[in-house]
Amino acid sequence: MPYGDIVPPYQLAAAPLPAPRGPFTDWLWHHLRQPPHDIGRPPPLADDPLYGDDSALGLYCLYELHYRGFPDVDDRWEWDPTLLAVRAHVEAAFDERVRQEVGPLAPSADVPAALHQLLNGPGGPSLSAYVAEIGTLQQLREYAVHRSAYQLKEADPHTWALPRLTGGAKAAMVEIQADEYGQGFERDMHQTLYALTLTELGLSPAYHAYLGLLPGSTLATTNLVSYFGLHRRLRGALVGHLAVFEMTSVEPMGRYAAALRRHGFGPAARHFYEVHVVADAHHQQVAGTALAGGLAAQEPALARDIVFGAHAVTAIEANFSRHLLTSWQADATSLRIGRQVAAAS
Repeated sequence: MPYGDIVPPYQLAAAPLPAPRGPFTDWLWHHLRQPPHDIGRPPPLADDPLYGDDSALGLYCLYELHYRGFPDVDDRWEWDPTLLAVRAHVEAAFDERVRQEVGPLAPSADVPAALHQLLNGPGGPSLSAYVAEIGTLQQLREYAVHRSAYQLKEADPHTWALPRLTGGAKAAMVEIQADEYGQGFERDMHQTLYALTLTELGLSPAYHAYLGLLPGSTLATTNLVSYFGLHRRLRGALVGHLAVFEMTSVEPMGRYAAALRRHGFGPAARHFYEVHVVADAHHQQVAGTALAGGLAAQEPALARDIVFGAHAVTAIEANFSRHLLTSWQADATSLRIGRQVAAAS
């Protein structure tokens, strides 16, 4: 698939529900594969509502009903009130765990300054530096698989903010999102470019080809932005999430491009990352000042939520990085136990 091609329709199509992972997904899949009905009460969550394999997959698939859905799930489930009640129950536990991860936050009237203070603070080991400098080809492929759940729908979760913003903040969001969607050209959409990177790495670009391999720590990164995006009351947190994405992208994206170059991959494989290096050099200014700062100026009551969203994505991404680095430093796969990338290639 040389640059300039687009992803064929069969690889864009929604995939069936993956295998269940525990009591919650067992119960949920049993109901979702039937026509909509009163779903009743779910079993108690048996693992961590944020990072647990069973809980994270269940929440991820509940959110997916608002994206492309599943061919083996009736689309009417999306707004079924009994299923929404189950999702609200899971989200309450998820939200509590996210706030535990973030911890107490000091109030800040200057949102751009608070974001810069967060991002300039001490950090843990760098995942992108590891991949760029010493990561193996297998580890590079694993990293690409982990990111596929989000990158193959890149920008979609943040786009939920557009009808919920006004004025300058809305204009700033539109400017960022327009680039994410390739200014209206399918071949330039970042989703399409990531599919190209997967193909060049010898991996499948099909939507959710690797969902069954992704641990809860990976699914949590996408669940967080979907949670923020699907709740109007959390629009401030969603803006803080996007601001951090844009303000921290340039250097890591350059490192991933360098990793691909070190392993002998050409421009087609690197294009996704190199596009981000160029675009996000501008986006980081727009996101921090015009978007996050602009929203706080328009709606001062949302300032705390913006900072919370920034801290939340930082904490959950740090956990994601720790999982990968700990696994690789132990010469183990970072994907689900007993599985390898090749199993779904």
